[in-house]
Amino acid sequence: MAIAAIGQICSTASVAHNLEQCVSLVRRAAAAGAKVLFLPEASDYIATSPEQALALAQPVDESPFVLGLQSAAAQHGVAVHVGIHVPVAVTAAAAGSNPVMPTVRSEGGPPATATAVAVASTAAAVTKLLNRTIYIDPAGKIAPHGNYDKLHLFDYAAAGLRESAQTQAGTALLPPYTTPLGRLGSLTCFDLRFPEPAIALAHYAKPAPAQIITYPSAFTVPTGRAHWEVLLRARAIESQCYVVAAAQVGRHNAKRVSYGRSLAVDPWGKVLCRLGGVVGGEDENATGPDVGSAEEGAEGQLGLVDIDLSVWEGVRERLPLIRRTDVYPALDTIEDSEA
Repeated sequence: MAIAAIGQICSTASVAHNLEQCVSLVRRAAAAGAKVLFLPEASDYIATSPEQALALAQPVDESPFVLGLQSAAAQHGVAVHVGIHVPVAVTAAAAGSNPVMPTVRSEGGPPATATAVAVASTAAAVTKLLNRTIYIDPAGKIAPHGNYDKLHLFDYAAAGLRESAQTQAGTALLPPYTTPLGRLGSLTCFDLRFPEPAIALAHYAKPAPAQIITYPSAFTVPTGRAHWEVLLRARAIESQCYVVAAAQVGRHNAKRVSYGRSLAVDPWGKVLCRLGGVVGGEDENATGPDVGSAEEGAEGQLGLVDIDLSVWEGVRERLPLIRRTDVYPALDTIEDSEA
């Protein structure tokens, strides 16, 4: 058994302020005996405009936010799983290609360096963002096998949000990897609405399936009120995994508010931890600035959960899920090439 910590913050356009919030949570998680701290999607910043979002993005090895978290993780001996933005050079996709991928990485290469980003504007390429989660180990090192780029982008016209306009979708699931808590499968926010990725990580991964699935998020208030908890519990039940969802909470700027209520669920679907969220607002279906505000103590809140892998084993032994792949197709196996 090991302790997982869930940190809940309210990111703004100030990277320094956001880092300060996260470093405080690292310190508190270590003091509580946690082995891994889970932080939300977009912990480095939430901008006021697409232009500002692109301007704030830094390559991982140059990001003051990432470098600061690495230092804090090493100082306190706590691993950190966190969502950030990464700039990448992209070009238009070929005609007739995947309709959800209007652009592809320039020359199929890795995320852009500062030089590559500058060059992108002078050629056919442009700069977009990867919505990425990274895993920083307890020594403060970024584990390359922990880089996951969000597959499903959030285009929600009712709230005036169109993530695909500035974000490049990921192209692959990340094989589960070992952490002090167990094998981790990374997914992000809007991925929650699609059961297939969680099922693939939990039941089709080789050499071993995920035991914990993560959904670092920044859910809107109306979608959070309607769907957040029920979807997280569903993903835990059908994947038979722990689910850990660290969430943004509160008012980021004049236009955007996040639902909060970070959650941890066990493989049986039992809620183990629920943090504070947004309350108030005259119309619970509102999508603008009048959706309410974070309740007292929700911003900067830390939750602690015991991860007991015997529970994971027990649920799978008591209720084996035998898929009828003779009737419907099996998902592609996710394999770790380094295993």
